[in-house]
Amino acid sequence: MKPALLIAGHGTRDPEGVTGFTALTKRLTALAEAGRVQLAEAREKPPDAAGGDAVDVAGGQRLDVAGGFIELSAPPLRDAVSGLVDQGNRTLVAVPLMLSAAGHSKGDVPAALAREKARHPGLTVRYGRPLGPHPVLLDLLAERISAAAHDLPEPYAVLLVGRGSTDPDANADVCKDARMLWEGRGYEFTETAFVSLAHPSVAEGLERCRRLGARSIVVARYFLFAGVLPDRVAAQAAEYSAAHPGVDLRCADVLGDCDEIAALVAERYREALAGDIRMNCDMCQYRTALPGLAHRVGVPQHPHDHPHDHAHPADAG
Repeated sequence: MKPALLIAGHGTRDPEGVTGFTALTKRLTALAEAGRVQLAEAREKPPDAAGGDAVDVAGGQRLDVAGGFIELSAPPLRDAVSGLVDQGNRTLVAVPLMLSAAGHSKGDVPAALAREKARHPGLTVRYGRPLGPHPVLLDLLAERISAAAHDLPEPYAVLLVGRGSTDPDANADVCKDARMLWEGRGYEFTETAFVSLAHPSVAEGLERCRRLGARSIVVARYFLFAGVLPDRVAAQAAEYSAAHPGVDLRCADVLGDCDEIAALVAERYREALAGDIRMNCDMCQYRTALPGLAHRVGVPQHPHDHPHDHAHPADAG
């Protein structure tokens, strides 16, 4: 039996978002049961009828897969862990299903995993890194942008909108994604915006695009699944469009459940299993004294409380 794959999601109040997460978990489960998963870096090579560029993740051994959320949605992460333990697993590889390294992946998920280790003595958990930044995500973004802009005259501008965070490292990753999305592609230019917790806002980002001369703009929603925040991005973009009829504005779809995301999760699983974790810590606010945040360096993490799993001292181990 190979170490089980535990997919750790944040959670959403939007049932459609939960459906997307569940669908991806089922996709990975099916791939694991088949013993095959496509390599993320081989996605440009068309697979043949026999599976093409596929590798055996489990090496002929059973690989159990489960997913859960740290808040807002069911199933909670603790239930996913309990289910894997009940199946006989004593080693888990946890992959945070998040696009960048921010508070949830740096603090909340590790704290939840620490509680599970206390609840299940003898349990070993290896922790993978978030999905992005990664070339696969950039290619998927480009595909979603192209679908939204199918009849727009080129070149058009792209506004990449991320969730937003109080962690500068995570916000910088989105800016990096926007720049790398522009490189080698025929966009007029790319700009970055955030829907919460950081600036520029969606409206501010669109206004910047307009002032830079863009008359056609595609808003790329940098989210895995549907949810409250992606819907908010679309609503704010529509509001801006109504107030600026001279701008042809489109809103691209979220990344969604797909083989490419499943393969990227499998890649993170293999990294963690091999001990090849390349987490970006050089600009982490808990390791580097960033302007205005120097007081956070070396400070113990205190993840926020989760309604379904309170972090009481006796519970946290």
